Amino acid sequence: MLLYFFTRPSFGFVARSGTKGWRSLASTTAETAPTVKELPVNYSMEEIVSLCKRRGIIFPSSEIYNGYAGFYDYGPLGCELKKNVKDAWWRFFVTSREDVVGLDSSIIHNPATWKSSGHVDGFSDPMVDCKETKLRFRADQLFFSPVINEQNEILGYVCVQENTDEQMVKDAKKQVKDLLKTLDKAGETIQAFSFKEVNEATEEEMKQIPSPASGKPTLTMPRAFNLMFQTQVGALSDESSTAYLRPETAQGIFLNFKNVLTTSRQKIPFGIAQIGKAFRNEITPRNFIFRSREFEQMEVEYFIPPGDDVWPEFHQKWMDDSRDFLLSIGLREDLMGWDVHKGDKLAHYAQACTDITFKFPFGEQELMGIAARGNYDLTQHTEGSGKSLDYFDELTKEKYIPYCIEPSLGVDRLMLALICSAYAEDEVGGEKRSLLKFDPKVAPIKVAVLPLVKNKEALVTVARELFDKLRVRWNCQWDASGAIGRRYRRADEVGTPFCITVDFDTIEKDNAVTIRDRDTTEQVRIPTDEVVSYLSKQIDGYA
Repeated sequence: MLLYFFTRPSFGFVARSGTKGWRSLASTTAETAPTVKELPVNYSMEEIVSLCKRRGIIFPSSEIYNGYAGFYDYGPLGCELKKNVKDAWWRFFVTSREDVVGLDSSIIHNPATWKSSGHVDGFSDPMVDCKETKLRFRADQLFFSPVINEQNEILGYVCVQENTDEQMVKDAKKQVKDLLKTLDKAGETIQAFSFKEVNEATEEEMKQIPSPASGKPTLTMPRAFNLMFQTQVGALSDESSTAYLRPETAQGIFLNFKNVLTTSRQKIPFGIAQIGKAFRNEITPRNFIFRSREFEQMEVEYFIPPGDDVWPEFHQKWMDDSRDFLLSIGLREDLMGWDVHKGDKLAHYAQACTDITFKFPFGEQELMGIAARGNYDLTQHTEGSGKSLDYFDELTKEKYIPYCIEPSLGVDRLMLALICSAYAEDEVGGEKRSLLKFDPKVAPIKVAVLPLVKNKEALVTVARELFDKLRVRWNCQWDASGAIGRRYRRADEVGTPFCITVDFDTIEKDNAVTIRDRDTTEQVRIPTDEVVSYLSKQIDGYA
């Protein structure tokens, strides 16, 4: 009999509502209110990856050449979704605030930047190699446990890759079964697993821990692997021309602190925001766009007065604002959580760091980090460059190097979380449908315009005029082929929140159209001259 137990800590954590002032209308197609099936995370990453490719959201990069690990391309719907996410973030954290300004710094900085920031010497992940298969793994993403019987004898070890708790236990069970069979101890009772990162294993333990690739103890001892991509700048290719693709966007903000301060007329507290590409040579890119080698970041460095009694209030405020933003664009609250960094998990320069986590199909992982970085970065660059990066406070007449709070969010991770949040199945009139319930603010297609028939010139003309009017403001879709119910389903599948049907009553009676809501399938009849204001309120939050 085998007994297993494995748990990890979980962390506990509001949504759009609207009223329609127009009269409801019986459905053009006989739709009834949907029976919504709120999906827990019981769908797999394979399903998400397949959905993204099938619907033109995300493709493997260089697919005709069998792809390239850790790199992805965004398709027609994906690039629209990505743009909407970035625009929503910029509006929330920059445009709607008076104390945050923007920046777009270069991808390649003077190499001395990365020496001062500590990236050249310390920006690395622990790596192990399988000596037999030549595969490489991140040591902090491999977990090992001794296999101990009831007599407290260590019979051997298991080693599994990071995954959900259930999947890690399942993988470990398979290894235990083979181990006990080899030892001629099949059926023996085994104590609970006590998983630890391979990075924490002793040299003696490493000699017995099996590689996930070979099933034998063929792993090397962990060693540091620098994650920065090197490149050469200029005509010569020697050590003096070595530069790096930035592994984060934050340093460009710190380098431009004085430039922004003197030109924007901001006073502390204030922030500098940036959206941009970053590159990390990940040892094992995995879980689709969650961990890739080329990605995009959205970061704010919010500068505040120094002092241990000052930063906690600002840190909490940015935690609250960050959560509010994620909820405002449609992330499911029941899939979100908090993870407070403590002890060894806290970076050496940070006073505090709290992650907002998300329950992906492969487990609960970091989505967004809110760190109190102190004045580490500005101090390092002051010493490295010899240029003063201090601030003179006109109120207190003090000169100091400010502290900063850093809310950092990956665009690609947020895209994945949004897709997981939006994926749903329900029944309409007994018929099953799958749909993407994107919040209207970020939906790649906002409105689909559907002429009831395509062979009635007067009807099509009115529909076309409305379509042309709407697409000046939003990304819209024209769909005139097939039964109206089928066209509704096509729009639902790609997350279009509203469908507009132009019918015979539009041109013969009331000069109004039918607008259908994706989530409820409720339909309302709206005069054509009020369509823009109605949709503006639903999509943008104002008429």
